[in-house]
Amino acid sequence: MSVLDQSITKRLLFAIILTSLTLVAEIVGGLWSNSLALLSDAGHVFLDLFALLLSLGAIKLAAQPVSGKHSYGWHRAEVLAALINGLTVLLMAVAILYEGGKRFLAPEEVKTLPMLAIAVFGLLANLLAAKGLHGHARDDLNVRSAFLHVLGDAAASVGVIAGALLMHFTGWYQADPIISIAIGLLILVGAGRVLRDAIHILMEGAPRGLSVGQVADYLRTIDGVIDLHHVNLWSICSHITAFSAHLEITPESEANRAELLHRIEHQLQERFHINHTTIQLVCTGCSGGPLIKALSHGEQAHNGCRH
Repeated sequence: MSVLDQSITKRLLFAIILTSLTLVAEIVGGLWSNSLALLSDAGHVFLDLFALLLSLGAIKLAAQPVSGKHSYGWHRAEVLAALINGLTVLLMAVAILYEGGKRFLAPEEVKTLPMLAIAVFGLLANLLAAKGLHGHARDDLNVRSAFLHVLGDAAASVGVIAGALLMHFTGWYQADPIISIAIGLLILVGAGRVLRDAIHILMEGAPRGLSVGQVADYLRTIDGVIDLHHVNLWSICSHITAFSAHLEITPESEANRAELLHRIEHQLQERFHINHTTIQLVCTGCSGGPLIKALSHGEQAHNGCRH
């Protein structure tokens, strides 16, 4: 494990400890104060805790060696865990929305001061966790995702604090189910995103914000590259992108195959964060043989399904 990964691991562990303490405090505090908003926020904290654990797990899995049975290692375990978590949290969100609707129609008294104290504790813990992650959030996409999750939970804590103050000074206890419904909707959206991303990766889709066309168009601008075909772009997990293609090169580039291939792989890493490549260089003009017919990505997909 690199020095950078060790530093990121320590910061993630710090954030996980704080988030775990917040989760326990909000569950206990929610039951004690009879606040559905606190319990709902505990559900949101659980989603964020799982995101932090996935980020840490991604680093650990990346350090595991590949084997004859698992040539990509255990990176897909992260995606399977996300799929299970997304389904679990989706059910949790539905339960929160149902209970929030019942509480709105029949409001119950809430102990606002304990609710306020726990919510403030949660906010401070989230801000400390966000501060710990902020240093690497710009450099590492994995950490940036965890950082945004923690900020989202801090925002939810602010909503719970506002609700506690409103109920304390006005006695309007319907604020509690309203806040819980809002948090339930937030959890629902978060769970939907987790499920969408997990299913997309399992279906070997291209990473978010990147397409085959973008990569192909750029590669055609590199000196020595004429065209490319048999192009594939897919996600192995949330932080590993794979790319394979046949690149037709000019006869003049034939003598410098190794240098050209190194330059292409470097550019793919720098520009698109593609860190797993399988590239075959084809110089059709060198042997005088017929040109290889370039196939579009859509035609490959259709032809590949015929038996």
